[in-house]
Amino acid sequence: MSETALLDEIPSLDISDFTSGDPARKSQFVQDLGTAFNNIGFVCIKNHGLSEDLRLKLYDSVQQFFKQPDDVKKKYEFPELSGQRGYIGKGKETAKGFKVADLKEFYHVGQPAPEGEMPHNIFPEEVPEFKEYTLKVYETFENTGKTLLRAIAIYLGLDENYFEDKVRNGDSILRALHYFPLDPATVPDGAVRAAAHGDINLITLLMGASAEGLEVLRRDGKWIAITALPDQIVVNVGDMLDRLTNHNLKSTIHRVVNPPREKMNTSRYSIPFFMHPRGDMNLTCLESCVDANHPKLYVDMTAGEFLNERLIELGLKKA
Repeated sequence: MSETALLDEIPSLDISDFTSGDPARKSQFVQDLGTAFNNIGFVCIKNHGLSEDLRLKLYDSVQQFFKQPDDVKKKYEFPELSGQRGYIGKGKETAKGFKVADLKEFYHVGQPAPEGEMPHNIFPEEVPEFKEYTLKVYETFENTGKTLLRAIAIYLGLDENYFEDKVRNGDSILRALHYFPLDPATVPDGAVRAAAHGDINLITLLMGASAEGLEVLRRDGKWIAITALPDQIVVNVGDMLDRLTNHNLKSTIHRVVNPPREKMNTSRYSIPFFMHPRGDMNLTCLESCVDANHPKLYVDMTAGEFLNERLIELGLKKA
């Protein structure tokens, strides 16, 4: 698994190769996915199960919610949930290592049937279709994520179903994001829509956004822009999978840059699905990913402990 050439664009793969029933196509998909995640940590996926009709309906309901006055949106903000469900207002999340909050507001939807101490979902009464479409997409992406995790397990030499019990009713989050219009004269110094960060979770599934702006940091320090084609989603490795694989599969730093000055007064909408395991998953580095050339990089902890640590760092939870 040696480091290969630097990529100028994100590799594109077709998930139907994995589910085709053809062993050769399945094996090639596994290898290509693993290679991309080892190199740049990002891949574009076709035939992911999300219809264009559902994507457009979801975006429409999300835009309807965010276009409401702040006092209406704040009815769905509950600080005691540490940003895990409902509305999270402007200036609430700051990327790890940054002092200025990101220029965004967002809404979180979690497991439709929460277990144990999991919080229940909160849905806005003013936009009834918001509930219908967010839950449909949540279910779609959870299934797609499980399929991708099966491929990842095979690549890592694990049982194909290694992740199944770990993500069953996991802490996954569908995040509806609004990067609101900006006034160049009043944007705080150093503030961007989403400062450079790595995702917390196992993998992130991202449908096409309403505008460009997403950039990925390559190994050599160069930022490259990512735009998913209409029929693709972007999938990337999160910090939990990076920890589990001892940085074999790489959680790559990415950001959402501010638009050019002439487009600053426009909104950008984006809807990522953060695939999380259950809080009790052990993230100790896999023994197969640790050797003399790749010493163990991370301390042992559970997914729940890691999530808690990061929520405090992001400013969403009090220490």
